Amino acid sequence: MTDSFTAGAAFIQRQGRLVDQRLFATLFEGAPPGGVADALRGYQNADGGFGHGLEPDKRCPASLPIDVEIAFQTMAAAGAADADMLGRACDFLTGVTVDGAVSLASPVIEGYPRADHWTDWTYQPGLNPTAGLAGLLHQMGFDHPWRETATEYCWRALTEQPFPDEVHALAEALTFLEFAPDRERADQVAPALIKHTTAQEMFHLDPGAEGYGLSPLYIAPLADSRWRSLFTAAQIDGHLDRLAADQQPDGGWPIAWTPPSEASLLEWRGIVTLKALRTLTSYGRLG
Repeated sequence: MTDSFTAGAAFIQRQGRLVDQRLFATLFEGAPPGGVADALRGYQNADGGFGHGLEPDKRCPASLPIDVEIAFQTMAAAGAADADMLGRACDFLTGVTVDGAVSLASPVIEGYPRADHWTDWTYQPGLNPTAGLAGLLHQMGFDHPWRETATEYCWRALTEQPFPDEVHALAEALTFLEFAPDRERADQVAPALIKHTTAQEMFHLDPGAEGYGLSPLYIAPLADSRWRSLFTAAQIDGHLDRLAADQQPDGGWPIAWTPPSEASLLEWRGIVTLKALRTLTSYGRLG
C-alpha cells in the first residue's frame, strides 16, 4: 500500500464513525458485508426510516429521506442489501411521498443543530433525493412498490419537464439513469442531462476551481462507472491529481463547507476520506 493510502486508513481508524470503519474493512480488508448492515441498524428508527445524523449536517434523530439515502449508498457500496432493513425503509418512504417524490428533510430538523444550508428548501419533494433513492434500489436489485412509484416519477420529471438547474438534483438523476432497467431510455436521456449538469456553475470541470462544487469524480467515482466515458481522460486525470493533492497532513481529506459541530466535521472527513481512498484506488492511483 502507498503511504497516502496508509495515512488515509489510519485517519479513518482514529476519527471515523463505526459505520465507516466497517465499510472500510469490507471494501479493503475482506470483512463480511454484514458488519456494515449491523452498524447501520443503530441508525434505523421504529418507523423504518434512518436518522440520528447518519448524514452529519443535521443532528436530528428523526427519520429523514436523506438519511435513508446515505444508508442505501452505504449498503450498495458494501454489497450488504439487507432485505428487512430495505423493506422497512421503503415503507417509511411510502408514508412521506407526495406525488411520487420525497423531500430531503422536513421541519423536524429545526429543533436540532444543523448546517446553515439545511433550511426550508430541503422540505420540497423532487429528484433530490427521489432519483438517487430509486437508482440505488435498482442497483441493489430490491423490488418494492415505492421503487416503482419513484421510478415513474423520475421518468416524468426527466422526459416531460425541463431539467432542474440544481446540481445535486442533476447528480441524483444521473444515479437513477445509471441503474434504471430501461437502458435504451436511460441512454437517450443521459447525454443531454450530462451536458446540462456540466454547464452549471456549481459543477467544476476545472480541477483548479475553488470552493464547494461537484466534479466529474462525483459522477464517475469508480473506474468502471457508467458515465466515465462522457468525460475526457484529461478531465478525469486532472481531477484525480487534485483529489490526491488535497489529502491533509493528518491523512484525511478536507470538506468545503461548514458543518454544525466539531463532531460533524470529523464524521464528514471520515466519509470523504473513505470515498477518496475508494476513488483513487479504483483508478489505479493508490496501491
